[in-house]
Amino acid sequence: MSDSPEQSVFDGDELRFDDFQLEDFDTDAPMAAPIQSERDLSFFKNIPVTVTLEVASKEVALGDLMSAGEGSIIELDKLNGEPLDVKVNGSLMGHAEVVVVNEKYGLRLIDVVDSALTSMGK
Repeated sequence: MSDSPEQSVFDGDELRFDDFQLEDFDTDAPMAAPIQSERDLSFFKNIPVTVTLEVASKEVALGDLMSAGEGSIIELDKLNGEPLDVKVNGSLMGHAEVVVVNEKYGLRLIDVVDSALTSMGK
């Protein structure tokens, strides 16, 4: 590796703090409160996300899953009639029940988990 005139190497000795204008810097002055302003979040409203309705789940050993075949039953962790988990990009948003709208499945939100997603729109 050769030292060519085009390459510059930072030398800590070349750093001169006299170049900075620090006269007006008062360390005893209280910090000003951050300005609270309404932000336009409409940009975020157009970002697509994936909404998933999770019926239930169960952790099983891979060997048990490999031995499962047609007609096998795997018992899941939710009881019949319990609200189902609604997830947005894998994060829990709330709970819902299944409905049918125009012959397609839909969901009716029962509750929404207080999270960054719900507080963002407020």
